[in-house]
Amino acid sequence: MDFETRNSTEEALIKYKKGLGLFTEKMPEFAKQFNSFTEECFKEGTLSQKEKQLIALGISLHAQDEYCIIYHTKGCLDQGCSEQDILETIGVAAAFGGGASMSQGVTLVQECIQELNQMKQ
Repeated sequence: MDFETRNSTEEALIKYKKGLGLFTEKMPEFAKQFNSFTEECFKEGTLSQKEKQLIALGISLHAQDEYCIIYHTKGCLDQGCSEQDILETIGVAAAFGGGASMSQGVTLVQECIQELNQMKQ
């Protein structure tokens, strides 16, 4: 599914949350365990939550997972990452994922940053 089909970052986030809610209803124990695991992974430790979100964004770019790219771009902004932090993460991801990671970074991530910043206003 390409980004333009979804129309907006906000719509993609809503769709993801709705899908996760439905999955949680059908698979409550699995969802509980998964959520517990990811909460543990992203809590503050030696690495800050900001650093962990940047790592997750880089992995999402390499994996070409558009929903995770959107989700972790938002996570980066929520944790106080600057646009420069995010752009450098795109560069590192492109070093491993080549053109595919770069193309998502220079399109989807930048569109998300713009839309999420507009939503804050």
